[in-house]
Amino acid sequence: MEKVLGDDYYNGGQTVVGRKVDSLRGELNNLQKSVSNISERLTKLESGSQSQAAEYFANVATIDTQLQSGTTPGNPRLIKRLSVARNSLEGLAGNVASLNDLAIEVANADSVAGFLLESVRATYSLSGAIEEDHAHLAQLEDTINNTAVIVDRLQNNVNDDITRTVSYLGTERNNLRTLSLAVTTGDLFGKSLSNRPFSGAQPANFSPEGSSLTPMPNGGPNSGTSAMSGGAPRPLVKIRFDKANVAYEQPVYMAVNEALQRYPNARFELVAVHPAGGNSAESTIESTRARRNAEKVLRSMTQMGVTMDRIDLSYMPSADANTSEVHLYIR
Repeated sequence: MEKVLGDDYYNGGQTVVGRKVDSLRGELNNLQKSVSNISERLTKLESGSQSQAAEYFANVATIDTQLQSGTTPGNPRLIKRLSVARNSLEGLAGNVASLNDLAIEVANADSVAGFLLESVRATYSLSGAIEEDHAHLAQLEDTINNTAVIVDRLQNNVNDDITRTVSYLGTERNNLRTLSLAVTTGDLFGKSLSNRPFSGAQPANFSPEGSSLTPMPNGGPNSGTSAMSGGAPRPLVKIRFDKANVAYEQPVYMAVNEALQRYPNARFELVAVHPAGGNSAESTIESTRARRNAEKVLRSMTQMGVTMDRIDLSYMPSADANTSEVHLYIR
């Protein structure tokens, strides 16, 4: 009886699976340290950008105030303020380069998290494990999932910062050129006209029914397949996230590129699709997963050069979906 219920059963030593768990835990610790470092650097960059933006606007506001009140052409005080404002703006441009470096590191961290998650799931099937090994694997899987959520948030934050700052820099560089002319002449101008080149443009008049942009499993973007079937719109691209790393970038790029060639003023809609059915908790989990995947596709599209104001986001359940999907439509 002592042999059956005693400590002998639990003192078998470490298994091969147990050593694999220790190895995965070490890799996870390295990943968490890397993510923490990226988060700290992002916080410092954001703080520095805020300070530079505040300094820029303080100098621009001073120049505008003096121009509004009346000043002399080529006022050296205003020229000095203009130089400081320009330096602040270039400092922000330097931050964009640092943010791009962070974006690469976050993408690498996301890949590592996906690899670790797949490794943990594969380890469950290894022979020679004891009960404690599987309990440790379950804990490790939960921790990796939590880390992946943090990485996703970092990706969103970095990408948002890059998009915002690049747009801001383009606008303010144009405004600064106009302001420089105002200081030279001593006259007050408004915002740069180059910031609104399409203010008088009319909306594009096209019909999605005529589109042939449907990179589906049976045809690429040049396949000639109709984008509509029975009156129901078909997506340009349908991405099924049924594994850790889905290579969706190339078909998305091809579809968007061809769409913009045909309809330069086109808008796009990203729809996060999750399986219908199940209880409310399962539905919530699947909906969250689908939205996170849609955010990944959104990040890729903005990196390809599609601006945020041309992309609409939505989500919906689908009885036909067995896993998280993202559909891309042209509007």
